Amino acid sequence: MNPAIAGHEQFWADYQKTLHRFHTGGLSELDWERWRADRLTTVLRHVTDRSPFYRRHLAGIDIDRVTPDTLHTLPFTTKADLRREMYDVLSGSPAEASIFYETTGTTGASTPCPRGVRDILTSNSAVEESWRRLFRERFGDRMPVVGLMGPSELYAFGDVFSSVTASLGACHVKIWPESPRVGFAKALRLIEELGVEVVVCAPALCLSLAKAALHHGYDPAGLPIKMFLVLGEICTPQFRSNVSSLWPSATVYPTLYGSQEALCIATGAVTGELHLSELNYVVELIDPDTGAHLGDTGEGELVLTMLTDGIKPLIRYRTADLVRIGPAEPDGPLPGRRVEVVGRAADRIHLGAATLQPAELEAAVLDGVRGCLGYQVVIGHDADGADTVSVRMDLLADLAGDPAEVGAGVSARLRERTGLGAAIVVDTNLDPVTNTGAFVSWKAARVRDDRREPDQAALVARQVAHRYAIDN
Repeated sequence: MNPAIAGHEQFWADYQKTLHRFHTGGLSELDWERWRADRLTTVLRHVTDRSPFYRRHLAGIDIDRVTPDTLHTLPFTTKADLRREMYDVLSGSPAEASIFYETTGTTGASTPCPRGVRDILTSNSAVEESWRRLFRERFGDRMPVVGLMGPSELYAFGDVFSSVTASLGACHVKIWPESPRVGFAKALRLIEELGVEVVVCAPALCLSLAKAALHHGYDPAGLPIKMFLVLGEICTPQFRSNVSSLWPSATVYPTLYGSQEALCIATGAVTGELHLSELNYVVELIDPDTGAHLGDTGEGELVLTMLTDGIKPLIRYRTADLVRIGPAEPDGPLPGRRVEVVGRAADRIHLGAATLQPAELEAAVLDGVRGCLGYQVVIGHDADGADTVSVRMDLLADLAGDPAEVGAGVSARLRERTGLGAAIVVDTNLDPVTNTGAFVSWKAARVRDDRREPDQAALVARQVAHRYAIDN
């Protein structure tokens, strides 16, 4: 018997049977209804029995009568709730967990996010199947060497992907360049020496790694990287296309959408799209401003109810992420509905006559652009109080082409979306804050809004920016 699942054998056996049917298209509508209803009732009983917060939060509700269709009548769980209640949100003691994590605390108090056996098994299974299919498509029957470029202390990144590579029989190396024990020079040396073909990292790091390669005398085209698996912030098709111009042998795939507290919400397919981990959640969409329920397809703020009775299941958790959810494709590369992450609700940008989602602004800047090693949008006011925009871009001349033409294209796209043109500044020494995206937020890294005082996220990004400098 695998000691890692001791005491959870029946749960895991039942879950694996359903998971296999999910992956092979063998779940009927009736199967789905039963699974979601049974798991929802199990989790609601679990949290009201074991979580002090949920015992109070859901007091007076007949949880046995709650169904996936009536779930939206329950109160939300918010990030403020998690920060206020801390350990009282847990459905068990941290000592009952397998491993303890916490959120980064960049925009508020760090909150505990322990994971138990069931949490790890169910969440990691979605990542494992995604990687199995991606690797089979790109590498056939062999397994590549995987470079993990992300934090490990108190953070799930290193453990999740170490476990997945072990399950698949692949070698991995932890070479996060921001670690004081690694740095960019050592990371690049190991990529070359070990033949690292897959790099798992935040999108911004794809650009930083290319710039670092050039700084340290490497040709990105000569390094063995064939695949970037990215997570932690938005990654538009325009961004991915630009990365491929810098790394001509590599393809960029979003690999995971999730968080410390919500685990693995969706995983990536060879199409470049993310697919929901359907067995593990009931998903809803709401209006981010009013909280009105919008159903489970279309666009809105994502609300999650977790279906695994682990250490910290959350009920109607407001993620603060804006997403678009569409139907699953018949015979698609992964089962599950497709989800596109368009940015955090708080990162929406009011500019000129428009309000732009983060993904819309990035698309306007990078559409058709090649050889861009980084960018920053700077917003201000003119003498009359009208909005002004400038875009600072680090461009490789041999890939990007005429900077004037690049700038004209960016300006035209921004004018089309906002009514404002933009001044384009080519700058090979961008502020290191542009490299901090996944650590704080995309907006804090990519947008400097001089119209108002910086918010907490912007201040934190500024404080840690020096850690992300290429030549340190």
